[in-house]
Amino acid sequence: MFGYGDANADFHLIGDHPGAHGGIESNVPFTGGPVGETLQPVLNEVGLIGDVYSDRPTIANLFMSYLHMCRLPDGRQPTPREYDDMERFFDAELRAIAAHVLLPVGRTATEHVFWEFTAQAEKHGIGDGRDGPDMAALHAEEIKGRGFLVVPVRDPREWGPNDGDRLRERLNGILSSDYQQTVDLGRFMPDADPYEVR
Repeated sequence: MFGYGDANADFHLIGDHPGAHGGIESNVPFTGGPVGETLQPVLNEVGLIGDVYSDRPTIANLFMSYLHMCRLPDGRQPTPREYDDMERFFDAELRAIAAHVLLPVGRTATEHVFWEFTAQAEKHGIGDGRDGPDMAALHAEEIKGRGFLVVPVRDPREWGPNDGDRLRERLNGILSSDYQQTVDLGRFMPDADPYEVR
């Protein structure tokens, strides 16, 4: 299942796999199940998705995709090797969209985004056999990444009564701010004169 949405989006919603977050019938991430039914209304209220509860929602400024885009038998979780095999496709999609704000949904996507695109993985218990991130605490928080703003989203199947409001408020706050970030490529060239012509 390939990504779906605005190819020039500033927001990239990143899920785990179709068996976890939906879309098996529709071929569209975050549709056709409880995750989409919970998440789509919030995205609609902030203006990123049009028709709520649709298998083909209209989208503005949002791209949706999965770490592991294949449907697996009985909706089982991909193995570490299967995630590794699909990583290059996800990575290519992420770089092609070049969003400014990453919205990883659930523990697996959040761990991957933190590990690959921030310097905060270990701070949040990711790696070294630790328990992993506290998704209830991280939900709808702003984390500065390497060229990205990361806003983890607790798996909607685990949302408490205020989680939808917290995400809605955070997204509205980001949308009303100057959220676009740039990657500082100069950090790879120590002592370089930014005005020197080469």
